[in-house]
Amino acid sequence: MVDSSFGALLRECRTTAGISMGELAKRVNYSKSYLSKLENDVKPPNPTLARLCDAVLDAGGALIDEARSARERIDAGNGPVGVARGPILADADAALGMALAGHRPVGAMPSELAMAGLRMSFEHLRVVGTQTSPLVVREPLIAQVRAVRALAVANREPARSRLLSLAARIAEYVGWLSQESGAESAALWWTRHAAELAGASGDDDIVSYALVREAGLALYRQDSITTVELARRAQRVRRAGRRTIGLAARREAQGHALAGDRGACERAFDRAAELFESATAESLAYPVLGSTAPGPLELARGWAFADLGHAAAAAAVLDRALDRVPVTHRRTRARFGTRRSLAYALAGELEQSCRSLTETIDDVTHVDSATVHMDLRELARSLGRWRGHHAVREIYPELNRLLRRA
Repeated sequence: MVDSSFGALLRECRTTAGISMGELAKRVNYSKSYLSKLENDVKPPNPTLARLCDAVLDAGGALIDEARSARERIDAGNGPVGVARGPILADADAALGMALAGHRPVGAMPSELAMAGLRMSFEHLRVVGTQTSPLVVREPLIAQVRAVRALAVANREPARSRLLSLAARIAEYVGWLSQESGAESAALWWTRHAAELAGASGDDDIVSYALVREAGLALYRQDSITTVELARRAQRVRRAGRRTIGLAARREAQGHALAGDRGACERAFDRAAELFESATAESLAYPVLGSTAPGPLELARGWAFADLGHAAAAAAVLDRALDRVPVTHRRTRARFGTRRSLAYALAGELEQSCRSLTETIDDVTHVDSATVHMDLRELARSLGRWRGHHAVREIYPELNRLLRRA
């Protein structure tokens, strides 16, 4: 590709892909008029839009690189860039175009009651997300991110930082739901966008936790090295709360287990337990990051035992931990219930495996999770070796139904 500017390259990539400007605007959730300004070099590119367009147009990173180069040229012409807030908030019109696709928000500072209402709206959708398909709540939450982000741009401090922090928290959860929907690239984009928003607000807890989430994506790819590296980076974020660092240590332990390093795994879990126990009330303040289900360390430890080859121990730990998880936490019960069934299967306890799967099926059906279905496929492969066993023979049609539904 030959290009002289971001706008020219964007137009060339869009034309090559055979996508109209209107269609591109729909796919990246920007206004058509804003994209027109970019193509005509009236507006400078921003990293977020460059990533979106690069993915939609299959530009292989060319748009991302050109946007970075364009930003460097602008920064070189304007002198040193200030604090890390610049890339997101320096151009208010760009952020508003990203937020509301052409609709400008009211600039009044939200009251405490309004702020509480925004948080409550998110929490209600989050509760629904623990019990049903991610597709039910993902789009409403994306709309919330845009609205809260737009309010942040339209307001001054301290409301701006508080709103950006809330937008970052919602964006992080959208990343999780994207992963649960089977859209890993979208999950990565939303997770990194959450880190950008959190960096702009000065919320190091979410900056750290976004790395924990990204490490989780690596964990599901079976990439132990990247899992550990990202989890360690999360623990080095300054001013992150002890609970968040504990979540990062837990993720590091899972990475070590995936690599088969039991000693490092146990040390990381011990460190996570100490951090959780010493977490102060301040570090537990809103927004709560990670699962709100009880016993997060024991649930993770149970599965780590399975990765380390201790299937019977894994099943025993998961049995105890799942007894503490309320029925309202369907997603957690589906995930770790499936893993418990697999642990029993790996341990050769076929009747226990099938019995625990029977207890889990209803939760699996409700939450429609791509990550749970990954474990179900592994469970089907494990149980498939024992198709003649009476318990396996009885449960296998239902297991196949779940997999076909996925």
